[in-house]
Amino acid sequence: MWHYWWALRKKFRFMNDYLIAPSILSADFARLGQEVEDVLAAGADMVHVDVMDNHYVSNLTIGPLVCRALRDHGITAPIDVHLMVRPVDDLVCRFADAGASYITFHPEASDHVDRTLQLIHDKGCRGGLVLNPATPLSVLDWTLEKLDMVLMMSVNPGFGGQAFIFETLGKLRCAREMIDRSGRTIRLEIDGGVKVENIGAIAAAGADTFVAGSAVFGSENYTGTIGKLRSEIAKAVA
Repeated sequence: MWHYWWALRKKFRFMNDYLIAPSILSADFARLGQEVEDVLAAGADMVHVDVMDNHYVSNLTIGPLVCRALRDHGITAPIDVHLMVRPVDDLVCRFADAGASYITFHPEASDHVDRTLQLIHDKGCRGGLVLNPATPLSVLDWTLEKLDMVLMMSVNPGFGGQAFIFETLGKLRCAREMIDRSGRTIRLEIDGGVKVENIGAIAAAGADTFVAGSAVFGSENYTGTIGKLRSEIAKAVA
């Protein structure tokens, strides 16, 4: 019976429920404002910002000033901030003040997951948890009612351009069932190795929000690539 209900939910999910979120980690930072304008004009729904601190992961990327610069540049689309940092609470406040829309973090990086989620909501942002490939879904058992997003990593965090870990598909299906059983509107996002060749399988497994970095910014035609991504999603969920 449950699988029948899930199939109905999937059948009547509209295409505008599926969001493309290019990661600026793969953009040309020398012309970042224009790059973000271009991918949004090409059909992207929001911008994904990967924040790495060289502590939680062995890489260093950007801080809240870049988020603020995008807002000051005139970007009004949602900004989806993925914090790969430890500790998280101070940067939650800084990115919220800089204009973030979504803020997600890794439960392993927070001393008090519930408190960090509450802080995100208190700052007026939507909050979520990020699950690494080896992070069990049980971390959602006592947090799902507080989440607006679950971000599933299909690579190990820290660097862009990695290959998709296909075992993530089974984990996605389980997460989709958990979310649908909850009756809440929670986005299920996937990040890592997403491209035209595999996005259909990812959508069929239950993801509704897709982070695509090099697949979009590394292409010569943003509009064409985003169109192909959407076409593969449409075929998979028809």
